[in-house]
Amino acid sequence: MKKINKSSTVKILVASLVLGLAGVVMGSPLVHALQSTVNLGTAAPFAILAGTPSITNTGASVITGNVGLSPMAGSGITGLLCTQVTGTIYAVDATGLPCFTVNGPLLVTAKNDLDTAYTDAANRIPVNTVNTELGGTTKFAGVYTSGATTFDITAGAGPLVIDGQGDPSAVFIFESSAASPGLTVGPGSTVSLINGAQACNVFWRVVSADINTTAVFKGTVMALNSITVANGANIEGRLLARNGLVSLINDTITVPTCTAGGSGSATPGLPNTGFASNENNTLLWSIGISVGIMIALVSLVIVQKKRAI
Repeated sequence: MKKINKSSTVKILVASLVLGLAGVVMGSPLVHALQSTVNLGTAAPFAILAGTPSITNTGASVITGNVGLSPMAGSGITGLLCTQVTGTIYAVDATGLPCFTVNGPLLVTAKNDLDTAYTDAANRIPVNTVNTELGGTTKFAGVYTSGATTFDITAGAGPLVIDGQGDPSAVFIFESSAASPGLTVGPGSTVSLINGAQACNVFWRVVSADINTTAVFKGTVMALNSITVANGANIEGRLLARNGLVSLINDTITVPTCTAGGSGSATPGLPNTGFASNENNTLLWSIGISVGIMIALVSLVIVQKKRAI
């Protein structure tokens, strides 16, 4: 009778366990490496910051946060009443509303900080290339760009779900280098936050943005050019246009705040390889675990048969 020594048995069992664990890892969604939050500096308190030529509003928009226009004159802010802004309206001169605060140096600093943040977001790596249509998908922490260089969120496709996976410091950066519009948020579309994700850590670095009627949107838009928002949109975030205008119609814009632990300082997980970045991989988990268990069981059966020979 052929015998298998104890050492060989141990080696076979260890190999079985390794293979089983490999199956589990293959089926698991990889945890993304930590991205620090994008530092907006003195631009952070602004719900709206625009360059040229104007900030326009139609109807009863409600803005929680500061508003600023630079380098254009205060007369470029039109249709926006002092009572519609919970915060300070900054301008480079006093032409316009009586509630303007003239502070050209602060506006210059805020615009410079916006430029820095825009460049920072554009240079983040690693980058995951995803489909243009974000509606109906779930995104985990990381940096995303579109193969078509634009982003769409369409109501008919479903909501864009931003999943913090239990980490309130999870950072999400979406970047598009396309010509106008780099971001189109369709009528009635929704961006939702789950599992600890916070709007303060969601950033959209685009050339321009169109947010349509009654859309529910999350995150800070940093646009090279203009941002237009149609009737009745609700935005937890910021509309920051480096060079262009910001246009509103009966909209609600609220500067987001981070709760405790939401500063992008948590311990990172495994490196972000881009794998499993788009959807909840429940099926892959199940397949991987099943394969791993099967490999381990088969290996154990082989060991037992060899012992019996």
